[in-house]
Amino acid sequence: MIRYMILDDEPIAHRIIEGFANKLPMLHNVGSAYNAFEALSLLEENKTDLLFLDINMPELSGFEFLKTLSRPPKIIVTSAYKEFALEGYELDVVDYLLKPFAFERFIKAVNKVILLEKNEIPVESSERNQYIFIKSGKKQIKISLYDILFIEAAGNYCKVFLENQIILTLYKISTFEKELPDNFLRVHHSFIVSKEKIQIIEGNQIKITDHNIPIGQTYRSTVNKMLSR
Repeated sequence: MIRYMILDDEPIAHRIIEGFANKLPMLHNVGSAYNAFEALSLLEENKTDLLFLDINMPELSGFEFLKTLSRPPKIIVTSAYKEFALEGYELDVVDYLLKPFAFERFIKAVNKVILLEKNEIPVESSERNQYIFIKSGKKQIKISLYDILFIEAAGNYCKVFLENQIILTLYKISTFEKELPDNFLRVHHSFIVSKEKIQIIEGNQIKITDHNIPIGQTYRSTVNKMLSR
């Protein structure tokens, strides 16, 4: 079951998405919002796996709203404006539906979400440690969370940096951000770091061993909040 929400300021858009979604038994509607403030309240009250997100809305645009979420659900953009597609994919949206879209195109976008749901990273615990299994090629590699220095997005892949090894995986950085515990922090569009491994923060860079990791402008406030604790 995929719990979805709609954020769009046009009632007709809600009716179209709900009509399509009602034909797919794996989708369950947990809320409909017509502005970002309604959506924020609904997200706080309901566990949501997927958000159908319009871009051009009053007061706060869809992407501005998305950037305020520390742990957003999976996003399918529904917009009449194709010029925002590149920015959408930079924000790790699952798909970008250009209005008006057909039911077949809607199904294709939902299937991408289902595939990502199946590839969620399992985080396991033991008495002494937490660890994850990361798929790399045909192998599932067990990694202690303590051994991870940082994770870097690299095109369609992510690189998981350990002290003496780099593991390449098809998992998206947004998947890591959602599944990893709070001792990991996203500091840039392309980087997640282990807080425990940070040695120096200077200007807009974080030093971990011999690596210098940039702090993105969008994430600067998150880093400052960590430092103020």
